[in-house]
Amino acid sequence: MARPLILASASPRRVALLKESGWEFEVIPSQAPEVGHDFLTPREVCLYNAWKKCRAVARRRPEAVVLGADTEVCLGAKIFGKPASRVEAEAFLAELQGRVHEVITGVCLLHWGSHRQFLGAEVTRVHFKPLTRAEIAAYLDLIQPLDKAGAYAIQEHGERIIERIEGSYSNVVGLPLELVQAALGDFADLLKQS
Repeated sequence: MARPLILASASPRRVALLKESGWEFEVIPSQAPEVGHDFLTPREVCLYNAWKKCRAVARRRPEAVVLGADTEVCLGAKIFGKPASRVEAEAFLAELQGRVHEVITGVCLLHWGSHRQFLGAEVTRVHFKPLTRAEIAAYLDLIQPLDKAGAYAIQEHGERIIERIEGSYSNVVGLPLELVQAALGDFADLLKQS
């Protein structure tokens, strides 16, 4: 019997990416609070948050395969979360401009009923163009930065601020499809999708 696939996220970007890849799934946003401990690396933060989100939903739906993810933008050990204000968004982009940073997404798949789990992370290096304050302000006028890690979105006028990337484009959007597709393949016996 096929088990349902559940995305433990309300992110419209993750929903769109998973739909585009052909999967049928339910959306049940996780209410698990995210952590950002100083003693964890950015990769560990992403993995832990993805697992925590996934686990919160999987406990309520043990028959389902649950997908959780957490994306962070980081420069070295510094994590750039979602900015609290326009001023903070400008400060984020001013610090990232002209530099190379990483976008890390932790991915967790969990089937509570059989105790099967996958946990992995994808890293993409993003090269920002040198930007003036006016260019940063003009970019922020085009998007809604407050719901985006690092205050930017590659798929929304990203060509204005991004010179190039090394790695997965979909990872920068919020869900590394190559990693997710491979991981879902390991759950194929549970997910009989047409």
